[in-house]
Amino acid sequence: MTSEFVLVDRPRDHVALVTLNRPERMNSMAFDVMVPLKRVLDDITHDNSVRAVVLTGAGRGFSSGADHKSAGSVPHVDGLTRPGFALRSMELLDDVILALRKLHQPVIAAVNGAAIGGGLCLALACDIRIAGAGAYFRAAGINNGLTASELGLSYLLPRAIGTSRAFELMLTGRDIDAEEAERIGLVSRHVADDDLLDTCYGMAERIAAFSRPGIELTKRTLWSGLDAGSLEGHMQAEGLGQLYVRLLTSNFEEAVAARAQQRPPVFTDDKK
Repeated sequence: MTSEFVLVDRPRDHVALVTLNRPERMNSMAFDVMVPLKRVLDDITHDNSVRAVVLTGAGRGFSSGADHKSAGSVPHVDGLTRPGFALRSMELLDDVILALRKLHQPVIAAVNGAAIGGGLCLALACDIRIAGAGAYFRAAGINNGLTASELGLSYLLPRAIGTSRAFELMLTGRDIDAEEAERIGLVSRHVADDDLLDTCYGMAERIAAFSRPGIELTKRTLWSGLDAGSLEGHMQAEGLGQLYVRLLTSNFEEAVAARAQQRPPVFTDDKK
């Protein structure tokens, strides 16, 4: 799964670390990076030994967004005119964002520096975001004379921090440091830069210890809840998921027994 620009490691049991590895370009979203990233995500979602994923960037940046100097090659565009090439390009980047959301495993963004433009979108597509003290965020499109809306940003950002703050950040293009990002809910916490990966690994290990279908269904229902047409309809979907795990596994009985015996539970995700 490893390529020159996207590295995959196993720092802890059942945890995959995916590193964007083009530090000289601040891990910009060049197609030479995004194409192997999509391939890596496709592989990981079907790797049942992986229970949680950490996504980060090499060097001093998480991802600086679009690369205007070295964009790389877009596959499968031979014979297309400029409009067709543009559509294929955007579709490729969209598919990376959607792949993060659809991954079976929860994804923790370890934001280690700049998360700008499309890099902010990458972070928002992850399920959990932890920032290093030196991290900062910017909806950069408006600064470049473009729209700030890209790769789902106008959908994801209001749901993460609320509409008023999202409007402000997207219309002003100002930087958000790690402390403010935590205060407004853009990240769940910020930690010292040297502690960032270990913090994310610890969180990933905790997730990996729980029931696989329990975690997967929780991720699905959290995301589907953002699109729910009504509370009642979403509650029914949640209830079916709860019944699914309750009736088809002995996880609940194991959790009760483990608490009584003062030991960690061991979930088999099967029915005894």
